[in-house]
Amino acid sequence: MLRQKLAPSAAFRKCATVVGDVLGHYHPHGDSSVYDAMVRLAQDFSVRYPLIDGQGNFGNIDGDPQAAYRYTESKMTDAAMLIMEGLDENSVDMMPNFDGTTTEPVVMPGAFPNLLANGGMGIAVGMATNIPTHNVAEICDALNLVIDRPDATTAQIMKKLVGPDFPTGGILIDSFDTIVKNYDTGRGAFRVRARWDVEKLERGAEQVVITEIPYGIVKSKLVEQIATLIDAKKLPLVDDIVDESTTDVRIVITPKNRNVPADKMMAHLFAMTDLESRFNMNFNVIDSNGAPRVMGIGDVLREFIAHQKDVLRRRTTWRLGNIARRLEILGGLLIVYLNLDRVIEIIRNEDDAKAVLVAEFNLTDVQVEAILNTRLRSLRKLEEMEIRREDAELLAEQKQLQDLLASEEAQNNQLRAWFADIKKRYDKKTTLGRRRTTWAEQTEEIVVNADEFIEKEPLTVILSAMGWIRAAKGHLDLNSLDVKFKEGDELLTAFHAMSTDKINLFGSSGKMFTLSANDLPSARGFGESVRMMADIGADENIVRAFVLDTSAKYLLIGRHGTGFIVSGENCLAQTRTGKQVMNTDAQNPAIMCIVAGGGDMVAMSGSNDKLLIFAASEIPEMTRGKGVILQKYNAERTYVLDAMFFDAADGFGWTTGRGTTKLDDWRPWVGRRASQGRTIPVGFPRSGKFGK
Repeated sequence: MLRQKLAPSAAFRKCATVVGDVLGHYHPHGDSSVYDAMVRLAQDFSVRYPLIDGQGNFGNIDGDPQAAYRYTESKMTDAAMLIMEGLDENSVDMMPNFDGTTTEPVVMPGAFPNLLANGGMGIAVGMATNIPTHNVAEICDALNLVIDRPDATTAQIMKKLVGPDFPTGGILIDSFDTIVKNYDTGRGAFRVRARWDVEKLERGAEQVVITEIPYGIVKSKLVEQIATLIDAKKLPLVDDIVDESTTDVRIVITPKNRNVPADKMMAHLFAMTDLESRFNMNFNVIDSNGAPRVMGIGDVLREFIAHQKDVLRRRTTWRLGNIARRLEILGGLLIVYLNLDRVIEIIRNEDDAKAVLVAEFNLTDVQVEAILNTRLRSLRKLEEMEIRREDAELLAEQKQLQDLLASEEAQNNQLRAWFADIKKRYDKKTTLGRRRTTWAEQTEEIVVNADEFIEKEPLTVILSAMGWIRAAKGHLDLNSLDVKFKEGDELLTAFHAMSTDKINLFGSSGKMFTLSANDLPSARGFGESVRMMADIGADENIVRAFVLDTSAKYLLIGRHGTGFIVSGENCLAQTRTGKQVMNTDAQNPAIMCIVAGGGDMVAMSGSNDKLLIFAASEIPEMTRGKGVILQKYNAERTYVLDAMFFDAADGFGWTTGRGTTKLDDWRPWVGRRASQGRTIPVGFPRSGKFGK
């Protein structure tokens, strides 16, 4: 674009022209890769300081694609011109292009700190880099600090350069110590949150408006993600989301009700969605020796300053060479002016005017060529005062540039002037230069308990034998439930709950799965399979479904009489995969989960027609394990049928359809835990169950 003279003051030109020129001279690959790179440099939501001024459809933050390059036009921005300033002054090394027909710079010379200003990301062979964007005014302040104090610490530098400044804004919530540590090592992560405000509505209602989103997040996908979570009832504090964006971002989120504080709703959204994002920084940079390495911010700034000093020296040397040639020509022109008639005579009459002029006036070849190439119309310009004025100015400039090359401090002053000029162009008071990402250290995380905002109402949870679960509103009569099931299915269990309760499922694998009662499907249909709501294996049986009481304790029992007591708090599963509480195997799966308590004695019956009663205090409380032997079984085919707690003072008995039977003397069946017990008493139910 520089060779095509597409400066900011020039007219726009079709992007197809630029892409074709790049393919023909610099990058002999696919046109899509060239155009995609070009488009990105024009997107103000992708780069902090666009290098290309685009006209037409260059895509948007919603992820919509750009128009084809035959429809779009472009030219360079001021930042691009700054990057290439001095390119034609021998400021950097040039190398042949791919076919040797032209040259291209090895590295750009300009003092615009593009590496930090616009960042960069990419993956190479065995390495990667991910550099965030920064504010140019702050970069210039940091560069001047390092010029004054080359040994400045990272903490001192970061007081000037306060972390990333992303194109899409947002709020940086990491502590200053975290920022310093990241920039000191060149690696680390930043947490960036969306910027939001609260708008008051009628009758005391409120809505939250998102005005900035984290960098790299596609807005349309973010809105879709939140809407999907709302539909799946994963965001109980949120009622609705509407994208009202035009050229500016405006995403409106409505709380579930007026009782939901905006800050708690947003804290929940930050935890569940991409409204809070992490940027993983990796300062993998190619140094002045051409070797890639991870640098801290101090090394990056020092390398850039060293590069700029090299550019300054090369540009100064180039200018001194031009001055020397011009001074030589001016010396010859002055001789012409003083001897104009004689010079004209020699040119008119001599066959070899060049040789005669050299011999008579002691001129150099450069001077003679300049004299002979002077047009007649230019003779009027050969005024002694004008020649001497230009000569004096060039001599003064020559002396100044020679002093610059000889003085390290003078070079530092020149760099300071360059950086000060760039800072002035991109001052924080300007629209482009203002800091977009603000730093607001998160001193205290807001703890969100979504359950406290769920409306509390009675439910009846219904679970079928095939694992289909649903919740009917109200506490229905469990003895006369009028519900339909799929063909071949039937009722497994039904119980009362509240919408704020947690419903636990205990599987034969020994895992506890936790569901929110508020998330259960309506009882108008057949419900939803619990295996879709939790990662319950297809060959795993549901031993029991119940309302979890975290303050209670539960007795877990395996098929062959092993078990232990676990606290309700330890039964709460945080993920779909559940929580392994009891260790089981194929021969000894979990078959029972009952509330521990309600008595100081435990009664157990088995398929070997034995009854054992022992003290509840003999059962240990554990957080996870196989447990201990509760009732001993000799044969593999015998197993536990039932267990219950009771108070010794109230006596022992069982309940059938005919009523409750009390055993007058139950002491003969009392023994130690892990013993077999005695043959069941006369009249004991054939099912081996203590209750109907």
